[in-house]
Amino acid sequence: MPILQVALDFMILERALKAASEAVKGGADWLEAGTPLIKSAGMESVRELKKKFKKPVVADLKTMDVGRIEVEMAAKSGADIITVLALADDETIRDSVESARKYGAKIMVDLINHPEPERRAKEVEEMGVDYVCVHVGVDQQMHGENPLKILERISKVVNIPIAAAGGINSESAVDIVNRGAEIVIVGGAITKAPNIEEATRVIKEAIEKGKRKKTGLYKKYSSREIREALMKVSTPNLSDAMHRKNAIGDFKKLGDGKMVGKAVTVRTMDGDWAKSVEGIDAAEEGDVLFVDAQDGKIAVWGELATWSAKMKKLAGVVIYGAVRDAEEIKKVGIPVFARRIVPNAGEPKGFGEIGIELNVEGVKIRPGDWIIGDESGIAVVPKERAVEIANRALDVMEHENRVREEIKRGSTLSVVMELKEWEVER
Repeated sequence: MPILQVALDFMILERALKAASEAVKGGADWLEAGTPLIKSAGMESVRELKKKFKKPVVADLKTMDVGRIEVEMAAKSGADIITVLALADDETIRDSVESARKYGAKIMVDLINHPEPERRAKEVEEMGVDYVCVHVGVDQQMHGENPLKILERISKVVNIPIAAAGGINSESAVDIVNRGAEIVIVGGAITKAPNIEEATRVIKEAIEKGKRKKTGLYKKYSSREIREALMKVSTPNLSDAMHRKNAIGDFKKLGDGKMVGKAVTVRTMDGDWAKSVEGIDAAEEGDVLFVDAQDGKIAVWGELATWSAKMKKLAGVVIYGAVRDAEEIKKVGIPVFARRIVPNAGEPKGFGEIGIELNVEGVKIRPGDWIIGDESGIAVVPKERAVEIANRALDVMEHENRVREEIKRGSTLSVVMELKEWEVER
């Protein structure tokens, strides 16, 4: 029967222990003191997990050097399995194995980022390690990568049990087992869930019965699914994913709905609405028209232009300047974002350009960049990083879902996040 290992990648030990308690109730077989948790709370995290739950504990040290010392430290703290990187020197791995034998623990070698995983898996098996782990890291997952292809290859070259980790959820867990994994390592799809017990139970049932359980979250999206992914997240989520960059606030939103589409860019002068309207003709269905009117105070957009955009099936319009006909625009049915609303329009003089790079309040907007608009403002996602940023924003949203649940259970944000512990000392 496949083993379900729950990766507790928290910074805060108390949160990890609460999650572990729920996961055990849901059927978790092994508990992993994740690398962030061990770096934050040290061996105390291993001791507490072992003491409270009496389950096999994995210390995800990802040891790269001084294997003997680190394995001894983890084993004496209660770890049953300790991870060592496949990228480590052979002597480090051999030393780790010897130390583990001495203290009754086992070694799992993590193949993350190794350029020749099949060759290395065979080598470490010969060195006496107990498990190998096919691992696609979080940052790799953001580009849509998963462990399936490597897992299938590894399963053909080693005889020791194989673990697999990397964005596994209730849909993909069955494929992981079918490709040869005996240990299924799940992190976010369990620990970010509002109901961790239920999430664990669903994944446990999936791997035991071999039946996929559909999920709307905890998955990574590809380049073909960017619009779908971006529709799920907010502009604050995107701002967080981009390190609080590439977002612009202080817009008035007219019309209903969320705006997601690729940018068609226009630069014009205050009050000159010719290029704004001509930009509609340059756009395709699903695009967002982004007009830089120099933060002007004379309207370059109105009701009739909005109707034209609607008939072209644009996703929305951003005017870095003024619009008029606010009440009528609200009735048309596509979102229009503007800096200000005024009654006066200018003249169609025709100055400006279409399809050029804009710079609005320090944020670059290029043709083809993704524009997202909601009640909080506008986010601009560079087209070459769209898959990564969309997935990172989803990760932000999913983490917040869990924090929200902890607050609803009677805590506060500062308590959940242990803010005083993490404040910068002054």
